Amino acid sequence: MVMGQRLKCLLLIVVMALSGVHGVRDRTLYGVDGLSDNYYRYSCPNAESVIQTAVNTELDKNLKLAAGIIRMQFHDCFVEGCDGSVLLDGPNTEKQAPINAKLIGYEVIDAAKAAVEAVCPGVVSCADIIAYAARDSTVKLSGSRWEVQGGRKDGFHSSASQAEADLPPPEFGASQLIDSFARRGLSTAQMVILSGSHTVGVADCSKIVGRLYNFNNNQMTDPSMDPAYAEQLKKDCPQNSWNTTIGVFMDTITPGSFDSNYYQVLQQKKGLFTSDQTLLNDAQTSGTVNTLMENGRFQKEFGEAMRAMAAVGVKSGSQGEIRKYCRSVNY
Repeated sequence: MVMGQRLKCLLLIVVMALSGVHGVRDRTLYGVDGLSDNYYRYSCPNAESVIQTAVNTELDKNLKLAAGIIRMQFHDCFVEGCDGSVLLDGPNTEKQAPINAKLIGYEVIDAAKAAVEAVCPGVVSCADIIAYAARDSTVKLSGSRWEVQGGRKDGFHSSASQAEADLPPPEFGASQLIDSFARRGLSTAQMVILSGSHTVGVADCSKIVGRLYNFNNNQMTDPSMDPAYAEQLKKDCPQNSWNTTIGVFMDTITPGSFDSNYYQVLQQKKGLFTSDQTLLNDAQTSGTVNTLMENGRFQKEFGEAMRAMAAVGVKSGSQGEIRKYCRSVNY
């Protein structure tokens, strides 16, 4: 009897110890598909700090990449789920999709992966690195910090045609945006909140010339755009002769700073894309825009919305792998 009780106690201790080990779920800590805060606390305790150092080192060389990394997580999660598929090289991969032609920041992810592989080989996924890097890039641009959940596996597939089909274009209206986000389990409010990342966005002229010169059969320029702003944009992006190297800031108040002024820009009718200005013009979303003009609220809700988006389509178990190099699957 005593021996049996001792054996039971020993087994209980082993189970309790294993419950905190990478790979065994503690339901008080784990969320969707096994994601959790501080996921690598045992398997790679310094993972987040190593990634942050590498990310900051790269951003110190070129701060423009920070906005690209934030955009990258959105482009990754909306195609195949948050699985690092946007990072894969090769013909007909997501990188080759026209909608991803201006996506930047791959070198930042490469540097972070190399740094974490040096201390914990084969442990941290590229999909997780994108999520950590997006958070660290936001902080680098004076935005708030949030806890990033880890535990994603890297996917095996990447499709340019899928990226074109899944990523919402800048011409979308509010209803189309709501539907696109809803199909990924994200609410209308979360869509408006995540759109706030455009506060640090920079757009190519090719994305806005339609609003400036060919809006519809009756009007050359979108009448929902502030007329003076439209005239300035026409100077920046002359019809049929714009400079393809020029970028247009999406936040005209504090460009390059991660804050809530994006929503103030919408109030001024200076939303750069149709998909921006529609958030204020449509009754389905205008109320949320108005509540997010307070910076503290926006910063808090942005982190929460990023956590939700980062759980979209997560792969686990045999659905994915931990890539050795983020640009290619393991062989």
